[in-house]
Amino acid sequence: MAAEGTKFQVNYKLPDGTLINVYAMTQAELESSLTTISDLSTLISSTGSSLGSAPQAGSGAISYAKKALGVSSVASTNNAGEEQLIDKNGAVWIYGKADAPDCINGKMIFAAGTSQKGKPYKGWFDPMKGPKPIHKPEGYVPVDPIFLK
Repeated sequence: MAAEGTKFQVNYKLPDGTLINVYAMTQAELESSLTTISDLSTLISSTGSSLGSAPQAGSGAISYAKKALGVSSVASTNNAGEEQLIDKNGAVWIYGKADAPDCINGKMIFAAGTSQKGKPYKGWFDPMKGPKPIHKPEGYVPVDPIFLK
C-alpha cells in the first residue's frame, strides 16, 4: 500500500521474499531513483561476475543499495499485515501493528534503532515521522513519541 500523498510506487519481490519498494512524489524523482537502482544493480552484478560470484539476495548488496540511495527502500510484509521498513540509518520501522496506539494522525509506528549519539531506542512514533514519504495535511500537529524501556 502506498504512503498517503505518494503519487508513484514501484515494488520488486526478490526470490528470497525480500520486497524492494520505491516511493516517489514526482515522475522525475521516480525516474531518478529507478535509474540509480538500475545503475547500482548493474554495477553489483558486473562486479560479482568479474569476481566469479554474483551477490546473493539478502547479502550486503541490498544493504549497500540502501545506503547508496540514502532512502528506505527495502521492506517486508508479514501475514499479520505489518510492513517493516529499514531507514537510511538502519532503524527498523514497523507499520500496521495491531497493538499500535492511536494518535491524532492515525496509528502510531513502532521503531527501534540507535540514536546519532549511539544510544539504542525503541518506541511508538507519529505516523508522519516514519520513512514512508507522506504528505502532511494542512494544520498538521506533530505527536510526541512514546519511548519504551
